[in-house]
Amino acid sequence: MRKVFASGNIAVAEGAMTAGLKFYAGYPITPSSDLMEYLAEELPRRGGVVIQMEDEIASINAIIGASNAGVKAMTATSGPGLSLMAEGIGLAVITETPIVIAHVMRAGPSTGVPTKTTQSDIYMVRWLTHGDYIIPSFAPWSVQEAFDLTIKAFNVSEKLRTPVFILSDAILAHVWEPLVVKEPGEVEIIDRKMPKSVEGYMPYLPDEDLVPPMAPFGKGFKVLVESLVHDEKGYYAPNNEKYRQLVTRLNMKITRSLDWLFEYEGFFLEDAEIVFVAYGSVARTVFALAKQLRSTGARIGFFRPKTLWPLHEKVMRETIKGRKIIVVENNLGKLGMDVERILCDKEVYKASVLNLESPTLKEVKEAVMQWL
Repeated sequence: MRKVFASGNIAVAEGAMTAGLKFYAGYPITPSSDLMEYLAEELPRRGGVVIQMEDEIASINAIIGASNAGVKAMTATSGPGLSLMAEGIGLAVITETPIVIAHVMRAGPSTGVPTKTTQSDIYMVRWLTHGDYIIPSFAPWSVQEAFDLTIKAFNVSEKLRTPVFILSDAILAHVWEPLVVKEPGEVEIIDRKMPKSVEGYMPYLPDEDLVPPMAPFGKGFKVLVESLVHDEKGYYAPNNEKYRQLVTRLNMKITRSLDWLFEYEGFFLEDAEIVFVAYGSVARTVFALAKQLRSTGARIGFFRPKTLWPLHEKVMRETIKGRKIIVVENNLGKLGMDVERILCDKEVYKASVLNLESPTLKEVKEAVMQWL
C-alpha cells in the first residue's frame, strides 16, 4: 500500500484500477472530467485502455461491449450525461452485463449549475430506466471511502452480473484528503464466474445463486446478448412465464445478497432519542452537528447508509431505535421518503439543506432545529 494525498475523483480512479479496470470510455462533463483525465494518464501504464467517446450514449455502449468481451469496464459522468445513458443502462440490466458507473452529482434540472453540488440524483440512479430492476448504488463520504467503495462496486458488479453506481457529488469529487491506496493483493478482488464447459453453455442459465456464468466473446462459446425478454439461451420469449421468470430472477439475485450489499455506519445509537440520517458529503457536517449536540447532553444518534440502494429495511428497523428521525440531505427530501416508509412507527422529518455549496454547520443546524 502507499499513502498519497488525493481528491475524491482520483480515489475512484485508483480504486477502479486496483479492482482490475481495463477499459474506460467516457465523455468530459463537469464535475467528473478530471476522473477521466487521471485515468487517461494512469490506466495505459497499467495495461488498460481509455477512450474519449463522442458522447455519453457511445460511452455507455462501449463499456457494455468491452465487458462482454471479458474485461472490467467503467465510465463516469454527471446528471445530463447520465440522462443520455438511460437506455444503455437498461440494456446492461437485462443482458446482465457487469459495468460500473461513477456518477458525480451536480445541480440541476437540465444543465443547472455545472460546477456546483447537489444530492438530487439519488432516485435517478435508482429508477433511471424503465422496467423492474435493482441497481446497487454506493455513496461514500470521504476520499478513502471513495476508493474502498469503488472496489466494492466492481466486486458487486462482477459477482452479480449487474451495473453498479458509485455515487459521488461535486464536493466529494474535488475535496483533497489523505488516501491509503491498496494494491490488488491487499484487498478482496472478485472476478466474474466463468462457465465450466463450452458444451451445452446457455448464457442466461443461472446457478443456484441466480447468477449465470458469463462467457466472453471469442472463446468458443455461443454467446447471445439479447435486449428483449429472453429465455436461458438468449432467444426472444414473449410469454408470461419467461417474462416473470427473468424479471423475478434479475431482482432476486440482488435482494438475496442484501446482507453483503448493504453497508452503513452508526454512531451514538444505543441511547439516542433523536437520530440524524445523512449520506455522502452532507453527512460529514451532520455528523459534526450530532457530536456538538451530544456534548451538550442531548441524546442524539447518527445513521449513515453507505449503500443507498437497495436499502436493508430489516437492518434499519433494528438499528435506528430513536423515537424521532431527522433525515438531512441536499435535496427536497428524497431519501426521507423511504426512511418515512421504512420507519413508519416513528416520527420522521425531512430537513432539506438545498444548497449549491457544501452546507455549513450553521445551515444544517437551522434545518434540523425546527424539528428538535
